[in-house]
Amino acid sequence: MHREEREKIYSKRVRAGKRTYFFDVRSTRSNDYYLTITESRRYQKDGEFVFEKSKMFVYKEDFDKVVEALQETVDYIKTELMPGVDFSQFKTMSEDYEEKRTPALTDETEDDAFGGSDLKWE
Repeated sequence: MHREEREKIYSKRVRAGKRTYFFDVRSTRSNDYYLTITESRRYQKDGEFVFEKSKMFVYKEDFDKVVEALQETVDYIKTELMPGVDFSQFKTMSEDYEEKRTPALTDETEDDAFGGSDLKWE
C-alpha cells in the first residue's frame, strides 16, 4: 500500500472565505493516529494564483486538551471581548461567498494544489 493511501484515514474540509481548513486523520507506520490541521490561503502573486499553507499536528494524547483550550478561547472571545457580535452572521456570509465562487476556486483546483498541480506553494 502506498504511504499516502495508508496514512490518510479521514478528511474534513471547512471553507472560510479565502481560506480553507483541512482536518485530516492520519496513521503512523505502527497504526497510531494523529490529526493534522492545515490552513490553505489562496492569493494572487505576479499574475498567478498561489496557495500558502500552514500545518499543525495534534497527537492523541493532546486531543482533549487542545479541544478544551480552543473552546475556552473561542468562548472568551465571544463572551468577553465581543459580546455584542452576532457570530451566526459569518456563517451566512460564508455561504454567500461559496455561491459566488469563481470557476478558478472549484474543489478540483484547490484539491489539485495539495496533489501536486502546477500551482505554486509559498
